[in-house]
Amino acid sequence: MPEFALILIRSIGSFIILFIMARAMGKKQIAQLTFFDYCVGITIGSIAASMSVDQNIKIMNGLISLIIWGLFPIVLAYFGLKSRKFAKVTDGKPAIIIKNGEVLEESMKKNQLSIDELLMLLRDKGSFKVADVELAVLETNGQLSVMKKTDEQPITPRILGMALEQEHSPTILIADGKVLAENLAILGYSQEWLLGEIQKQGAIDFENVFLAQIDSKGGIYVDFYVEKAKLTPVEQKPLLAAELKKLQADFEIFSLETDNLEAKEMYSAQAARLQDVLDKILPYLK
Repeated sequence: MPEFALILIRSIGSFIILFIMARAMGKKQIAQLTFFDYCVGITIGSIAASMSVDQNIKIMNGLISLIIWGLFPIVLAYFGLKSRKFAKVTDGKPAIIIKNGEVLEESMKKNQLSIDELLMLLRDKGSFKVADVELAVLETNGQLSVMKKTDEQPITPRILGMALEQEHSPTILIADGKVLAENLAILGYSQEWLLGEIQKQGAIDFENVFLAQIDSKGGIYVDFYVEKAKLTPVEQKPLLAAELKKLQADFEIFSLETDNLEAKEMYSAQAARLQDVLDKILPYLK
């Protein structure tokens, strides 16, 4: 077998094994890593790379090595869940760097953290003055958790005793020009309603919209494919007039289509009533 073909096969096999191991080890391996996770990730990647190009390494030996190293974090994570002491041995434990507004120099030395590194981590958390910090903890993944002093914390509606309506997660209705019908159905909206809403913001059809998202209060955010060439938003009054005319026409059609006398009378009455409303408000919707 040609050498390039052998390398191709070994590389594909290594990738598949790496993919399976990454899924098995969970999201922690792609989040902020502890030192142990970092070492395991580098070792697994190094084994996979060597197995791909080094033909002196037997494929089976490389696979066994990958599986063993991949099982290490899974097994250790399992025992870590069962025992806090074991978790402290493998992952370490957080270190308090600032307590009661005072920097703990001994803790900094123990964790090999310089003043410049501490200030950088504080700035990353929005604290440019050490005097504003009440407590700072160096986590096992190297991140710094900061609690500011009470008088430096931002004012929230809860502190002011204000009752606000709780917002929930927003929902995407259009992605890459395609309507997400399932999300639309869950919220109880129709595609006709959605089309009318995006037309108010300047779209002609769904294909003009890159992203449309609705929040829990009913507000819609629309992002177009070409921002600079965004279409002129549709005037609200003419659009409302057109929708009312369509609704009145629908009532008349329903009246003609149904064989139920009671329904026919209801549709006709509503069509006449809506026509009367149209005659009165149309001059104001131009």
